[in-house]
Amino acid sequence: MPQRLVGSGGIAGMTQLHQAAPLVERQHAIIELLRVRAPRRVAGADLATATGVSLRTVERDITRLREAGVPITIRRGPRGGYGIDARPVLPPISLTPGEASALIASLVAVGPYTSAVAQSALGKILEALTED
Repeated sequence: MPQRLVGSGGIAGMTQLHQAAPLVERQHAIIELLRVRAPRRVAGADLATATGVSLRTVERDITRLREAGVPITIRRGPRGGYGIDARPVLPPISLTPGEASALIASLVAVGPYTSAVAQSALGKILEALTED
């Protein structure tokens, strides 16, 4: 049974949202570290040091991100590491109001003021919802 991110910690298979926040923040940090260093690759050990976790935790995070569709590439061996497509601007996308609400709820849950990027994203989504 997949683990749910919200609900009572007393119910099997459910985790409190505050327990998921460090995971989300760490995965965001990994994506940002890869983006800033692109097109260069980043060694797993460097990601582990930067995020304060073990190499194995970074590997699990990378696996989760890739399974979710994040375009992270892996090169093994000397000069290997992790990379990501780091275009400065993404093409326009269309979201339904429900999709936008889901993103807003996620940003608010982890705290939109934890990073300038999250705050900027939240502002853009809210602006799009309130335009006439």
